[in-house]
Amino acid sequence: MHQYKEKVIETAGFLKQRLSRLPKIGLLTGTGLGDITSFLQISQSFDYGDLPHFPISTVESHPGRLLAGEIQKISVLALQGRFHLYEGYSPYEVTFPIRVMQELGVNILILSNAAGGLNPGFQAGDIMVLRDHINLTGSNPLTGPNEDKWGIRFPDMTRAYNENLAMLATRAGQDANIRLQAGVYVGLRGPSLETPAEIRFLRTIGADAVGFSTALEVIAAVHAGIKVLGLSTITNIHNPDDPNPSSVEEIITVAQAAAPKLAVIIRKVIEDVDASQLG
Repeated sequence: MHQYKEKVIETAGFLKQRLSRLPKIGLLTGTGLGDITSFLQISQSFDYGDLPHFPISTVESHPGRLLAGEIQKISVLALQGRFHLYEGYSPYEVTFPIRVMQELGVNILILSNAAGGLNPGFQAGDIMVLRDHINLTGSNPLTGPNEDKWGIRFPDMTRAYNENLAMLATRAGQDANIRLQAGVYVGLRGPSLETPAEIRFLRTIGADAVGFSTALEVIAAVHAGIKVLGLSTITNIHNPDDPNPSSVEEIITVAQAAAPKLAVIIRKVIEDVDASQLG
């Protein structure tokens, strides 16, 4: 843990020396969703490979760039691409950007992902506001010695997703006439997609959407005391009684088509967030 913390501090220090303003809001984008940052006035851009100790995105449609910008004079740090357990990264590496954001003073984290729909009432292209999640990755970024300066040993997860931010997202969707859903996200390790039997199981335990990210990042953010908004783009609908194969290309295409709607919601949330939420 000591070496990990030192790497986080070094990366944060590298950015502090180069950023014109320290960020208040962090934005982390998922598969096919890198372009949702288009509403930001970008002042600086860094490739992940140019940041000390930063992991590298290996997944198609994850550009691997860190953008610093602002909107309505609110400073935002946006990450185009994330890291996954199925790439071979550890839980510490998956959540490395969250810890860097914590060291930079980020108070709000907005996470987006592409997810498969489990709720039969959903449609491909819908956006789901995360109300809760189920972590079935078999991993937890808090395993091992606790860093007391980052957070308490046993963080409470009953309100992992901030209700006020979720309300702002819901209102933004209504104002823009964008179809929004709300539900529970289940995070798996991946990378193999789910079998029909697994889909039935995930539905039975109360999941509305499934993906290979987000859960570990949210755990780290809650531990850090960062308020979280989670948004899933539903890229396909799983029907275990009539299963249809899904390809990564199709998933990316749907995610990219829905990205402008997601950008509208995220932009409105940032514009409407109360100053007290920013810290």
